[in-house]
Amino acid sequence: MSEKTSYKDAGVDIDRANEFVDAIKPLIRTTFRKEVIGGIGGFGGLFHLEKTRYKDPILVSSTDGVGTKLKIAQMANRFNTIGIDLVAMSANDVLVQGAEPLFFLDYISTNRISVETGVAIIEGIVKGCRDAGCALIGGETAEMPGFFAPGDYELVGFCVGIVDADRLVDGSKIGIGDRIIGLASTGIHSNGFSLARKVFFERLKLGIHDRIKGLDETVGMELLKPTKIYAKAILNLVKNFNIKGLIHITGGGFLDNVPRILPERCQAVIRRGSWPVLPVFKVLQAGGDVEEMEMFRVFNMGIGLMVIVTGKECPEVMERLTALGEEAYLIGTIDKRDPSKPTICIV
Repeated sequence: MSEKTSYKDAGVDIDRANEFVDAIKPLIRTTFRKEVIGGIGGFGGLFHLEKTRYKDPILVSSTDGVGTKLKIAQMANRFNTIGIDLVAMSANDVLVQGAEPLFFLDYISTNRISVETGVAIIEGIVKGCRDAGCALIGGETAEMPGFFAPGDYELVGFCVGIVDADRLVDGSKIGIGDRIIGLASTGIHSNGFSLARKVFFERLKLGIHDRIKGLDETVGMELLKPTKIYAKAILNLVKNFNIKGLIHITGGGFLDNVPRILPERCQAVIRRGSWPVLPVFKVLQAGGDVEEMEMFRVFNMGIGLMVIVTGKECPEVMERLTALGEEAYLIGTIDKRDPSKPTICIV
């Protein structure tokens, strides 16, 4: 008579998954807003829109991951900040429509769930949700033996926000003479890590715990600095000022992200030297012999988000940003489009 085979024998441990869910329930509850209905563990997260303050609401949604930054977390065996990155990537995309992040869902897949690692990831997600002001109302954790190598993880996040129709920020009102304000990033954020890993680990042959001249942290700690969430500042600005455009500098850097919201008549002119380029980018450029325009296309170069306002409001907006704890720099202007030049010019 043959031996019986179970799901656990195939590599999926339901009891361990249940243990993980029980461990994270208290963390998740700390993100709940008044609009959240029910508890944790249902088939779907419930959110009561009529309890929000919006009169003519538009829902704004975004989904993203953290890319190969996960490899850095794995190499360093440090997973407690990568969840912040996961929330930031989607929440910041929602924010640049002028929308308030309402709720977030996550998807975690792996070869085998480690309760300790999973809790560390959720701790970061919870921190990110609290920074963004959104509730963590659902998620999925999947063990996929035979699909992922041992120790590998994939993270995906989903964020939904809300904005009144007359406060939607879409760039359509951007005009000649407007100013571009840059908000400082905390580091690489969550983009360009394939190039960063190639430079640090292949070209420079460094280890994850090595130090390098020009950086205050080890390579691993520098690369794992979490993506900044700009919720507090942006929601304050859209409530009190005429914000014409907002740009999240993610994959594609300056060159691909800025043109996404510009009207056809407009051209963005960014001035070098108007903000401090973070040391990590200087190390990357020198260590990998990376061309400057490639740096601007791949990385945020120290500017994680841009705000476009009128010249008249610019000084007050910058003053408000500083009061809110942001490092804000006047980095450029909106000029009349010159067909012979790129949509964004870095001068």
